[in-house]
Amino acid sequence: MKFCLLGAVLLLTVTVASCGNVSYDGRSLIIDGQRKLLISASIHYPRSVPAMWPGLVQTAKEGGVDVIETYVFWNGHELSPGNYYFGGRFDLVKFAKTVQQAGMFLILRIGPFVAAEWNFGGVPVWLHYVPGTVFRTYNQPFMYHMQKFTTYIVNLMKQEKLFASQGGPIILAQIENEYGYYENFYKENGKKYALWAAKMAVSQNTGVPWIMCQQWDAPDPVIDTCNSFYCDQFKPTSPNRPKIWTENWPGWFKTFGGRDPHRPAEDVAFSVARFFQKGGSVHNYYMYHGGTNFGRTAGGPFITTSYDYDAPIDEYGLPRLPKWDHLKELHRAIKLCEHALLNGKSVNVSLGPSVEVDVYTDSSGACAAFISNADDKNDRTVEFRNTSYHLPAWSVSILPDCKNVVFNTAKVSSQTNVVAMIPGSLQQSNKGVNSLKWDIVKEKPGIWGTADFVKNGFVDLINTTKDTTDYLWHTTSISVGENEEFLKKGSKPVLLIESTGHALHAFVNQEYQGTGTGNGTHSPFTFKNPISLRAGKNEIALLCLTVGLQTAGPFYDFVGAGLTSVKIEGLNNGTIDLSSYAWTYKIGVQGEHLKLNQGDGLNNVNWTSTSEPPKMQPLTWYKAIVDAPPGDEPVGLDMLHMGKGLAWLNGEEIGRYWPRKSEFKSEDCVKECDYRGKFNPDKCDTGCGEPTQRWYHVPRSWFKPSGNILVLFEEKGGEPDKIRFVRRKISGACALVAEDYPSVGLLSQGEDKIQNNKNIPFARLTCPSNTHISAVKFASFGTPSGSCGSYLKGDCHDPNSSIVVEKACLNKNDCVIKLTEENFKTNLCPGLSRKLAVEAICS
Repeated sequence: MKFCLLGAVLLLTVTVASCGNVSYDGRSLIIDGQRKLLISASIHYPRSVPAMWPGLVQTAKEGGVDVIETYVFWNGHELSPGNYYFGGRFDLVKFAKTVQQAGMFLILRIGPFVAAEWNFGGVPVWLHYVPGTVFRTYNQPFMYHMQKFTTYIVNLMKQEKLFASQGGPIILAQIENEYGYYENFYKENGKKYALWAAKMAVSQNTGVPWIMCQQWDAPDPVIDTCNSFYCDQFKPTSPNRPKIWTENWPGWFKTFGGRDPHRPAEDVAFSVARFFQKGGSVHNYYMYHGGTNFGRTAGGPFITTSYDYDAPIDEYGLPRLPKWDHLKELHRAIKLCEHALLNGKSVNVSLGPSVEVDVYTDSSGACAAFISNADDKNDRTVEFRNTSYHLPAWSVSILPDCKNVVFNTAKVSSQTNVVAMIPGSLQQSNKGVNSLKWDIVKEKPGIWGTADFVKNGFVDLINTTKDTTDYLWHTTSISVGENEEFLKKGSKPVLLIESTGHALHAFVNQEYQGTGTGNGTHSPFTFKNPISLRAGKNEIALLCLTVGLQTAGPFYDFVGAGLTSVKIEGLNNGTIDLSSYAWTYKIGVQGEHLKLNQGDGLNNVNWTSTSEPPKMQPLTWYKAIVDAPPGDEPVGLDMLHMGKGLAWLNGEEIGRYWPRKSEFKSEDCVKECDYRGKFNPDKCDTGCGEPTQRWYHVPRSWFKPSGNILVLFEEKGGEPDKIRFVRRKISGACALVAEDYPSVGLLSQGEDKIQNNKNIPFARLTCPSNTHISAVKFASFGTPSGSCGSYLKGDCHDPNSSIVVEKACLNKNDCVIKLTEENFKTNLCPGLSRKLAVEAICS
């Protein structure tokens, strides 16, 4: 039985040979009459730049990926009602055609709500202020604008002939996103909305199936799909729908002040292999390339500008090894099983505690088997078809011919890249100048220009700025008598502020007093700081700010931020409550109004030039004219010594910078991560007590050879003379391979047969193009221990290890060292599993 998407008839099923170019049944998608097992990769077009797209897509393809998947970011496209934008990073058509030109498919998750750690979940902020609007429920204003935008995107894709039914790359489209989590909060209107969204989508007549992820009541013909770290046990609500995994999270996102999460390659591979072992047919990595939340696109609140996600391709566009390569080999192994998986009958057999095998055989005699050991501590040795197989804990072995293991998820033979951030000073574009010249504009704390309004008490920060800026000034004043005791004693009163979020900088009489902030798990905060008051009138100026708007949750569009209480303690009369005072408000900071981020700003801006920029000075705009960093490596901006603010290059938004230290203690992080057992975002954290984000990606395509205008707005104070450009460079490579590792990597490109020759494990090292292996820092065959950068020789060690590796690798870009008796002593370490560990330098 296949389902055809016919008009707005939501529950109609038709038995047909083909339904346009894409149809489906309970086993898989069927494209042009052929069953397809598909590996997909999330790459979000606005989280990189058009110059990067071809390389990212090609790197995904080389990693064994068939499909690129992206959300459509509504608030980046419809800037105001009916005012559409599809330029620059938001050129969706160009991105889709880049995928098409690479010979790959595309999954278009129109949503148009996306969550995605993206500001306001991708819904335009202006929509919240359309009277009567409630997001993501059976609400006429919301549904009107949602349908209008969805139809606009569908028609744009049709116009460019991008749906598969038109010969284009788009094979699936998504409506809504993870609504099943929140549907019940909206009661009967939630259910009605979900059904309406599905019906509205199907009525678009795209000629391709629609999906709804995490939507347990998705009506036919819409396919419900899974999002999780593991989806092997997921079953669609209808047996006539294929098993699709729309989001496998190979890492996790970061928040300012939080930790740096990592997911081991072994566990990601385990989850993928288990999914296909249990009948999955379409799998997508979210993210495969996370990229960067440029400008003010990060949501959360407190999501970092980096959206690296520990993904197989890092934020800067470089393959993350070993994860990228380990998954590449996994994909090759799974593809060898494709015909049997999609066309064969499956049998499940228990081979002992936590160990099972799923065997797929088809009428042609093709046979594929997946043997899994779900024990999170103990290795197992099992018998299958009269052959013994050893399975490490928490691993899957793949046997495309039901005999030979070509891949085990826990045995990572891929190299590990050593990545360095190479610093370089900011170079003045004017070659006749010895030191870098900075131009400075200092903002006055408090109200600038004409106040926007005066109000007794506080306003909601988000409803006031409507996200046109991060900033809202609040000012008031108090009079202090000369007889106050604190004046005589030289002590200080305490400013006590309560806020629902997200952060603030406090000034008294134009002097910076400190910063208060929430965090990624709790936006509200208390600010409590001694302040300097004088006899007479004192001005209290509070710069309140947002750090990205809420991205999801029930009624998330009504989550506010801002002050709830301001008091001063320690006066003769005890505590003064300023909360009901008359407060004067101003939206934004003056430099935004003057467009200083564009470099020159408006004509009446007077920049002050200096070769010694002021340090630790709040509310300061800095500008420098700089050369592009040399070379062709990806570029970052080192902001370790700055406070908090925004950065631009040539008017392009680099994003929010904030090298805020992680608030977690060292014991909350791990030195080495045990991949075994179920993963959660806090399992393998690093970075405790360190800056959450030090480096900020600046795409190479934003640079001119010289005359680049770098602009910063520093909110609380930093040391701009310590800002550096850095180049992200692969400086070395490591490999750790054991004798019992499968040798799937020896299969030639495109080979679809399993060789029955003797398994010969090997270590392979590759340096970036135009570099070579200049030195071998470590080499040991025997029982080495440790990890890349900290390998140690074991009790058993072949003393010729370095000689063998240097002979094979020195002065080469790429080398292979086989674990053969010709290379290494065979009488070493009797009874032990022998390994080869290598670390090399690339230059």
